Formats: sequence, C-alpha cells, structure tokens
Amino acid sequence: MELNIKKLTDTDRVAKLKQYVYDIVGCCQHVHAEMGPWLNEYIYQEALQIALEQAGIASEREYCFTVCYMGKTLSKKHFVDFRCKGNVFVECKAIQSLGNEQRQQLWNYMRLTNTPIGILFNFAPAKDQCEKYFYDAASKSISAF
Repeated sequence: MELNIKKLTDTDRVAKLKQYVYDIVGCCQHVHAEMGPWLNEYIYQEALQIALEQAGIASEREYCFTVCYMGKTLSKKHFVDFRCKGNVFVECKAIQSLGNEQRQQLWNYMRLTNTPIGILFNFAPAKDQCEKYFYDAASKSISAF
C-alpha cells in the first residue's frame, strides 16, 4: 500500500495512517501477548524481527543513519530499532512508562531523516503502550494519530 495522504482531510489522513501501520502494530501486540511484560528490550526486538518477517513486512533492524550539517556528514552514527516498509520507524522500549525523552528521541529521528511515520511501543507494562506519530516535512510538525 502506497502512502499518499497529502490531499486528504484530517480525519481521512488519520484513518489511512492507522490502516498503513495496522499490521506493524499488530506484530508488536502479538509479541507482547506471547512474551509477556518486563523482559529485556533486546528480547522484544528479536521477537519482533521474527514476527515482522513471518507477516511479510519489509523491515530493517537497527537501521543506521547519519546526520548532515551544512552539507557535511557528521561522523556519529544513529540507530533506530526498526525501519519498516521503508518509511516507518519503530522504537521498542521496555520501561515503566513512556515519557518525553523517549518521544523526543523518536521525533528527532523522524525529523532528521524526513521519515513520515514513527511508532513508539512499550512492551514492559502488563498492558502494552503504543504511540503513533506523523511527521509533516513541509510544516516540520509532528502529530499523534
């Protein structure tokens, strides 16, 4: 499914974004249900990689990117847990609750790479926590959906 949402109303845009990430979020929820809460983050990442592969979702684990400043590539490499479908970042957490630090990390990754969709998934609590964000490069704004 191609992501083409520029000319949609806000309501239609949210519906299309939710539909676009439905299978990715479903894999995260399946891993959480099978593995249970409070394991190490790396266990969830490995299990999620298997779930994404079995679902046929194109993904790259530990996707690496660099940042440019004034036309020069900075030497520090950054890693996001997963890049799915070529335009969705997934950050996996296993902490008490999601906070601004985790959101800001994902938002910065999205902004620095012009990646339009980000999913922040917390596997630790008994009930999973999932936050989904859309980055509009034109307005440089991030909104939850």
